[in-house]
Amino acid sequence: MHSLFWRIFWSFWLAIALILVGTVTAAVDQVLMHREQMPWAQRGALFQQAAVAFEHGGPPALKHWAEGLRGGPYYWRTFVIGPNEHDILGRAVPPLLRVFLVPGPGDRAGRPPPIGGALVLTEPDGRMYQVVVTGLHRHPLLFFGALGLPGVGGTTLAVALIVSTVICFLLARYLVGPIDRLRRAARTVAAGHLEVRVAPDMRGRHDDLARLAADFDAMTGRLQGLLESKQQLLRDVSHELRSPLTRLQLALSLAQREEEVPRQLARIGREADRLEQLIARILGLARLERAPGDLGGEPLDTGALLEQIVADVAIEAEARGCQVVLEHDTGLRTLADPELLRSAFENVIRNAVRYGAAGTAVEVRARRIAPPSGGAGDIEVTVHDHGPGVPEKDLEAIFEPFYRVDAARHRAVGGDGLGLAIAARAIAVHGGRISACNGAAGGLQVHMIFPVRSPAR
Repeated sequence: MHSLFWRIFWSFWLAIALILVGTVTAAVDQVLMHREQMPWAQRGALFQQAAVAFEHGGPPALKHWAEGLRGGPYYWRTFVIGPNEHDILGRAVPPLLRVFLVPGPGDRAGRPPPIGGALVLTEPDGRMYQVVVTGLHRHPLLFFGALGLPGVGGTTLAVALIVSTVICFLLARYLVGPIDRLRRAARTVAAGHLEVRVAPDMRGRHDDLARLAADFDAMTGRLQGLLESKQQLLRDVSHELRSPLTRLQLALSLAQREEEVPRQLARIGREADRLEQLIARILGLARLERAPGDLGGEPLDTGALLEQIVADVAIEAEARGCQVVLEHDTGLRTLADPELLRSAFENVIRNAVRYGAAGTAVEVRARRIAPPSGGAGDIEVTVHDHGPGVPEKDLEAIFEPFYRVDAARHRAVGGDGLGLAIAARAIAVHGGRISACNGAAGGLQVHMIFPVRSPAR
């Protein structure tokens, strides 16, 4: 009985069987209440027969009727008491039965009145004959025995049990079948085959199990995507680490020449620094794999933070022949992790400076978005450059680690493909979202939106 299928099947089957037996019992018992087996109905029928016999043939006919009861269930329960207060058939009358008799004219005064229950038949000369019926009981409830009564045979029971068995089997299968498919699918997923789907097998169902199957498919799809992204990340990390290591090996081989030692040692130092920075950024990206609820934070003025970042980036922008312009509302205070938000804003702004055209400005705007239903609202930070933009098909992928729209261009301007990925995860940790679109006049616009959080009171 460890199987859910059999538990459901036997539970429903037993319930239906008990309901069936109880219903038949109640129905049969109700029928018996209106049939001759009830005490009052049986006594009434006997009284009627005795009265008819006495009316048509007097005491001899009444005696003949009483003798006709011999061998039946009513013979020793039906007595005919004559004027001499003896049974006309000579049977011994039970003493308790005499309380039902009507007192005769010769009885002593003070005799208690009769309880009733006797049929009094009087001849023309005044002699009385009394018919008393006793010992009748109400027909007891018939449970399984009721199925043996006429009209309630074994066929009825067999048909009812077969129908209930089929219905319970189909119902249990309907309920447990999807669970079995989910169990098999879970085993398949555990074996590493994430392409399995359950919802297509449940077409036509719109119950909770169908919704569970849809959620299961969404989960496996998400797991499949995460696994593929992790595998792609490992390939990208190995590729990115291999490049500086290759250059280090080349520099070491060239440094074996005595005249190349100073220059190659400087090159080795640069590649080692680049390798260290890359590893640090990869570790920083991994540390951002946490849920928004894990964020502690402290009070932060978003506008003041952006002013500091713009001041730091201004030197790099001036070297590339462009500038950074900041506009922000006042009072953009929230509860946040300053280092994470700094990393997010700085990566996006530096990325805009890196790809912005010379002689243009990188526009940074910060404002509060008030929700229609009221409340603290959100903060939106938009960074707009005037560079070449990004193809529409790549607008979502640019936030994936190591993703490059154009690898050759990345090598020309520098960068490792981690800046926007770090920004996206830092904003997500704050419960926000990041998106990108091409501006109407050219260039790329990056929108970062995150909720305003207040300190708990």
